[in-house]
Amino acid sequence: MLYIVKYSGPFGFIKPWTAVRDEEVYSQQFLTPSIIGGIERKLFPELLNEDWGIFKIKGHRLTYSQISQQQEQTQPRGWNVKGQGSNKEFSRPYSILKRGVLVNPTLYLAFDSKEDAEIASKQHLCLSRNEDMLYPDSDILEFSTQQFNEDEEMFSGFELVFEENDDSFLVGYNRMHKNQPMYGWLRTLGNPVKTFY
Repeated sequence: MLYIVKYSGPFGFIKPWTAVRDEEVYSQQFLTPSIIGGIERKLFPELLNEDWGIFKIKGHRLTYSQISQQQEQTQPRGWNVKGQGSNKEFSRPYSILKRGVLVNPTLYLAFDSKEDAEIASKQHLCLSRNEDMLYPDSDILEFSTQQFNEDEEMFSGFELVFEENDDSFLVGYNRMHKNQPMYGWLRTLGNPVKTFY
């Protein structure tokens, strides 16, 4: 039995691991292991002392109504140096990134402990930036793992399954765990892009 908490909000930001190349990979629609691990540590701060891993969240599902493309101006940390001696010039060029904001996201988090689900259901969370908050429904849903993975009406959405197999692809490098590569395969259930909310 899984105990499932539903979170929703008007918008949510997921920082793509690919940054500039996200237009090719479109990683906005799934959550990486490092994002789920970060959410887990926000909900359960006692896990901050543990070695890296995902301990309490047994599954998730993300859906939204659209992705709004936003532009963000960035600068590299380093400096470019031109010239020599007193003619030396230092500069930091600007660049523009396109990043997506999820409009009307809904996120389901599944736990195998009712106690963990109750703790999670009393807290807000954010996907990647603190100003983009998702708030929990007060009701905790109880479904079997099979229902959570097959009920297209109730749990449609995207879930990156954190396994390495023939369908897996590289989704980034986990800077919380020695920059280890992160792999997963995308489970798409029902219609993940909502037409009503």
